[in-house]
Amino acid sequence: MQIPQTMHEQFIEAKEIIENSEDIKVYSHIDCDGICSGAILSTILDRQNKEHEIEFVNLDVLDDIELTHELTIFSDLGSGQRIDTKAMEGQKIIILDHHPPLRNPDYRNGKNYTYLEINPLHHGIDGSYYVCGGGLCYFLAREFGYTDLSWIGVLSAIGDMQNTKTGHFEGLNENIQQDAIDEGYLEVTKNDINIYGRNSRPLFVALSYFSDVNLPITNNTTETMAILEELGIDEKHNRKKLNELTNEEKGKLFKRLVEMISTAVPGRYVKYIPQLIIGDSYTFIKEDEHSFLRDGSEFSTAMNACGRNHEEKIAMEVLKGDRIEALDQLEEISKTHRYNLATSISKVAEGDETAIVEMENIQYFDGDGIKPEIVGTVTGMILGYCNWKKPIIGFTQTDETGLKVSLRCSRLLSYDGIHFGNIIREIASEVGGSGGGHAMACGAYIPLEKKSEFLELFNNELSGKIAN
Repeated sequence: MQIPQTMHEQFIEAKEIIENSEDIKVYSHIDCDGICSGAILSTILDRQNKEHEIEFVNLDVLDDIELTHELTIFSDLGSGQRIDTKAMEGQKIIILDHHPPLRNPDYRNGKNYTYLEINPLHHGIDGSYYVCGGGLCYFLAREFGYTDLSWIGVLSAIGDMQNTKTGHFEGLNENIQQDAIDEGYLEVTKNDINIYGRNSRPLFVALSYFSDVNLPITNNTTETMAILEELGIDEKHNRKKLNELTNEEKGKLFKRLVEMISTAVPGRYVKYIPQLIIGDSYTFIKEDEHSFLRDGSEFSTAMNACGRNHEEKIAMEVLKGDRIEALDQLEEISKTHRYNLATSISKVAEGDETAIVEMENIQYFDGDGIKPEIVGTVTGMILGYCNWKKPIIGFTQTDETGLKVSLRCSRLLSYDGIHFGNIIREIASEVGGSGGGHAMACGAYIPLEKKSEFLELFNNELSGKIAN
């Protein structure tokens, strides 16, 4: 896919705006995509000798934001928020976002300030699968000639799960991937077994986290060990990691997983099963061979860990090249993050009684005590403990009057054509909140007293769409 001419012209304009500005502030999102976006923009501004501030924020702080700089850049957010209501004459705003926009392309006309919004949806390009925030920031970097930042654009797309529908990058993401390969930063293994932890976890552990469909191996390392030994892939005293398997061994594992999943899902989903198991894997070949930064999925998880623990700037420094002090801090943050996740999951789903409540079309849990920053990750991991045929919603309080809402679902539900991000945005708005996101992973902020109404509306909205 080529960048549409009108979009290319916008990147050229954005470059000129930056070159002609001195007082610059960047706002970016707190997840992997947002952190990558911020790192790319900060590197551009460093190389252009532009003094700048960068702040990583949640979406709920952006409506009616005070603009106090000559140029304000919003990356991986801004399109769905009222960020310009207090813009003053002569100020400049650039938005680089891939989420559904509130404003149409002509919105800038007649303003007494400069307003430039670059959003793929304005150009007929799907922002869920074809390019994300970090990708847009990379295309701006490419206008400056900084193609060496392409690997960060790839990492942002991995973190944003842009390859989940097919297992491959498509659209503009493919262009970024090719730049990263050409620059010598990236190696792509096509159609690999797509299981998290290929470099860091024993295969029997990695397999036990399979959660798109509940299988005998899900959360059951005894079963995974037995199956791997039966297949002749693993031995009791010689446990392998996924990256150590031969192609023949991967073939055996693929065949067994297909057989297991085929017996667990309705017939209409069988054609999608290979997409749950197979996908491209991404290796950043300039990273140390034994580092978790070498694998794209593990690197992106570490970025998200920083975002969930308010340490985005440490992640950004790693992306900008600090492999000493910032990397040590990143490893500590990741360790703490894993502990917090394990504790939260244990509280919700493990033990004699589960906290998961099942309704006709949805299921949910109250994440009392779970930090708002990690409730989305916890919700995704809880999928392995509940009914995969329904989306699961996690709630946790943000303050005395507000709730953070996170929704996750099996990839199979997205193949039904349901876009939960659009649904959650509409229903959150109906109850006086705000929300949005992707087809399989999305969230919202709603008033505390509206929780029951939110659940009822959501459950009714899915009537006839969810095959229980």
